[in-house]
Amino acid sequence: MLMIRFQRIGRKNDAAFRIAVLEKERAAKAGGIVERLGSYNPKTKAVTLDKDRVKEWLAKGAQPSDTVRNLLISQGVIEGKKVNVLPKKTAPVVEKPAEEAPAAPIAAAASAEPVSEAAAAPAA
Repeated sequence: MLMIRFQRIGRKNDAAFRIAVLEKERAAKAGGIVERLGSYNPKTKAVTLDKDRVKEWLAKGAQPSDTVRNLLISQGVIEGKKVNVLPKKTAPVVEKPAEEAPAAPIAAAASAEPVSEAAAAPAA
């Protein structure tokens, strides 16, 4: 099975990545890439990508890793939703929509109190 993955290059504490087609069973550090499709530098956010070749490999059945998939979506090569690639310890933040039923009585009660205070103020 072929994968489109990052292959780390660069110095210590100065990472850069190749975007390469690799066999899934082979380690990314071992070399033996099938084809180099581009590069990514996370410090400068520079991306070079051969979009036509990426589309060809995807059509042949190559599976992108989650991080590469997110990069391809942000570059407009493929369509879809991004995947959460955070570690399992850090749960993704999901915003829950505010429920309308409990909020309405609180708002009505809050608006009723100032009216009664306003009515009581002129009488005093």
